[in-house]
Amino acid sequence: MSPDGTIRTEHLWKRFRADRQRMLLRDRVEQMGRRLRGGGPEDWSWALRDIDLHIEPGDAVGLIGSNGSGKSTLLKLLTRVMYPYAGTVDVRGRIGALIEIRAGIHPDLTGRENIYLFGALLGLKRREVAARFDAIVEFAQLNTAIDRQVKFYSSGMQMRLGFAVAAYLEPEVLLVDEVLAVGDAVFQQKCLDRMREVLEQGTTLVFVSHDLAAVESVCSRGIWLEQGTVRVDAGIREALGAYRESIEAKTEASARVGEPVQLLKCEVRGTERDSPATGEGLVVDLVLGGDHRNPAMLHLGVSEGTASPVFSLRHEITTKDGEARVRCVIPRLPLPRGRYTLWVGAYGMWHIEGQSLMAWHPAGQFEVYGPELDPPPRAVVLAAPVYVEHEWS
Repeated sequence: MSPDGTIRTEHLWKRFRADRQRMLLRDRVEQMGRRLRGGGPEDWSWALRDIDLHIEPGDAVGLIGSNGSGKSTLLKLLTRVMYPYAGTVDVRGRIGALIEIRAGIHPDLTGRENIYLFGALLGLKRREVAARFDAIVEFAQLNTAIDRQVKFYSSGMQMRLGFAVAAYLEPEVLLVDEVLAVGDAVFQQKCLDRMREVLEQGTTLVFVSHDLAAVESVCSRGIWLEQGTVRVDAGIREALGAYRESIEAKTEASARVGEPVQLLKCEVRGTERDSPATGEGLVVDLVLGGDHRNPAMLHLGVSEGTASPVFSLRHEITTKDGEARVRCVIPRLPLPRGRYTLWVGAYGMWHIEGQSLMAWHPAGQFEVYGPELDPPPRAVVLAAPVYVEHEWS
């Protein structure tokens, strides 16, 4: 028998019927036509397709993927809120889950009563819950509201209570969905720190979030879901890297038709070799087209895949003659080894909102050769990977 904290799924399938209440008349007619022609039940959509997972006790797994890829559905199957169409789900031990803000919380009960109810559902004795009660209330910051009915809580208060209960009653398996986005930055950091603490106690964690930096800081393994299938199951950096490359491939464009300023050409190279290296020079050559008579502000940034850059630079340009050639030289590149994306955008200088002349978009990718970035302590979210030359003595 598998030990507590083990998660195993085999040939897992889950489907949903289309919402007929929201179907347009033409969709209903098309559906009836398919049935008259002998077509199959095409109003079903598959949320998960043949998922095989094996997660060992104490593993920290990040589920990543775009909206609709099946992440939340998988968590609901693991908690047995839903049942699969086919396949098996085996989760050993007590499960603490925070999938939706109100999940597991009864609105007509007080915060105090909900804590004891949740503990009873986990199979804990009342004295075991009482021993953790003060820590839960302090973490959730509900000292003055703990005896108030939960239906009068704000969404943030409900989320704090739900997470504190799920994480402090020491489950063998902790499942956390994107609901942490409801909280403020301070509480999000507290939640990340608490997840690391339960991992050190041997709890298995499955964490769903679009905040890739938070996922990377907590999880050691990444599973990328795409259209209900496992696209990548690997170490967290490898999984995130593959996911980011996919995002870049879908959005990359060398020219954006219809915009006043267009990127016609982009080249990235090193000053001392073809490919840039850590601590050496980087050269970016851009050719811009258009007929925007007023000066514009060109923005250039480098990221690990998302639209938020590690650093960004700007320069005033004009394309009144139909073309502008721009070169940007960075004498000492402060990036460790890895694959990066170059982003560009152009905006008006005098418009009150900064008129968009060329939308912020990826212009190309490049590899940097050099040392790996030293890993930070587990309590720190790695948000900006910058290489700093240093000496120890």
